[in-house]
Amino acid sequence: MEHDVVIVGAGSAGATLAARLTETAGLKAGGPKTGGLRVALIEAGPDYRSHEAPEAMALANPARIIIDPAHADFRYDALTARRTRVQEPRTYWRGRGLGGSSAINGQIAIRAVPEDLDDWAAAGCTGWSFAEALPFFNRLETDLRYGSAPHHGADGPIPIYRAPLTAWGAMDRVLAEAALDQGHGWAPDHNAPGALGVSPYAINSQGGRRVSTNDAYLEPARGRNSLSIMGDALVDRVLFEGTRAVGVRVRRGGVWQEVRGGLIILAAGAVHSPAILMRSGIGPAADLAALGIGLKQDLPVGQRFQDHPMAFMAVALNEAHVPPPGFRHTNCCVRYSSGLAGAGPGDMMMVAMNRYGDSLGRHISLPGTPEAPMGLIGVWLNQCLSRGRLSLASADPGVDPLIEQNMLDDPSDTLRLRDGIRRLIEVARHPAAHATGTPQTPGLDLGPDLARDPTDAEIDAWALATAGDTQHATSTCPMGGPDDPWAVVDADCRVRGLDALRVIDASVMPSVPRANTHLTTVMIAEAMAERLRAG
Repeated sequence: MEHDVVIVGAGSAGATLAARLTETAGLKAGGPKTGGLRVALIEAGPDYRSHEAPEAMALANPARIIIDPAHADFRYDALTARRTRVQEPRTYWRGRGLGGSSAINGQIAIRAVPEDLDDWAAAGCTGWSFAEALPFFNRLETDLRYGSAPHHGADGPIPIYRAPLTAWGAMDRVLAEAALDQGHGWAPDHNAPGALGVSPYAINSQGGRRVSTNDAYLEPARGRNSLSIMGDALVDRVLFEGTRAVGVRVRRGGVWQEVRGGLIILAAGAVHSPAILMRSGIGPAADLAALGIGLKQDLPVGQRFQDHPMAFMAVALNEAHVPPPGFRHTNCCVRYSSGLAGAGPGDMMMVAMNRYGDSLGRHISLPGTPEAPMGLIGVWLNQCLSRGRLSLASADPGVDPLIEQNMLDDPSDTLRLRDGIRRLIEVARHPAAHATGTPQTPGLDLGPDLARDPTDAEIDAWALATAGDTQHATSTCPMGGPDDPWAVVDADCRVRGLDALRVIDASVMPSVPRANTHLTTVMIAEAMAERLRAG
């Protein structure tokens, strides 16, 4: 059977695309697409119904689904990345299975800021300004508190929840109190245009349980005859007739087969979509030649990798402030503008972590075990300039790609994270932190009560040695205008120089937005689904 559309990857983008493209609502009566498009959705990980998901996946705190060996089928545990040039590679968490990373992430529902999208449009990504993207941000959500506002949605698939202050954890309260005392304002809705300051995190959950794109988009679409879902199906490469993509080569149950369609969409995420392109002969010519892969199109695939660099400090919690296992890990963030090195508004963010134990900071030696009563406060570069690189380790589709994140390579990033760390130290010195526990800076000796001010050189060395990321991979197949030498796809997500092949996921973002990436990825899929349906 030949499908109208073959989608590779059932994560934040792929699940959204599959559900929207198989809808019949909104299609012109009598037209060729009245019955909805016939879509094959191919996913490397498990195919499961929402009610079959492990309980750990639904919890407010993602620690168990990220770490527990029992749930390894839902992750790429062999995937590693080097964060900075002085660090060793370590695990880079990515979701596997229906819902992709939306099924294992922190459930943060925060949008790219208007300046991110307007910058994309100004750089040649026609149709992606904030004004043009806003209807799709609104379409994807049911904001349970601000749904009636013009910049929000009230009837979309993803519920948006904010925990009341009475449900916050000890570290949430520490960060909020310290930041307000330092002069940051209160911003009740961080998704309102221009909002900066202390905010309750918007969370894609309902009734205290995660709502992934599998739950929000695929589950309601399950009964459609036009949708075929293939789980545990590893895609090797795209198949071509001349310059036209006609299908993909898939291994399922140990057997190789071809799945063909009129349009091929890679939505396997910012790590695996570029890997599929490169195995298909689309990428840097020299890299492909070194692996014996024949060249189809010489494009800078994987050359613009970005993620948010983050530094953090720990607080050994007093017994009264230790949250129970499974307690929501974060409810509070602080977005602010550094005013340094020409950065734009909202270039920095502080976050609270109520319970240490998930992927954040596990590479740093803290007292006790991963289950020790530790809280964290962190600061990250929302707007970063450093670029990393993703490349193939092998032409074998079962081998994960190599990631060199190259964090803090740009002097602006080093300068602004240094400033952020100094601000973080002031939060850790605040009476609220000391009333909650004992603040400490692993690897950076600041003396009793953190009284010593470190030098710039000490901070920079500490940041290089300990910086983590936020698992917000983007920009490995960036979109751009016709004159952009780094663009892999055009503003309609078409792979340059080839026909019937598109990439639609976080990899097409020209730069990592000043936000967690999940909601912006879903927005891109919503917008592209409408463009494709309009045909």
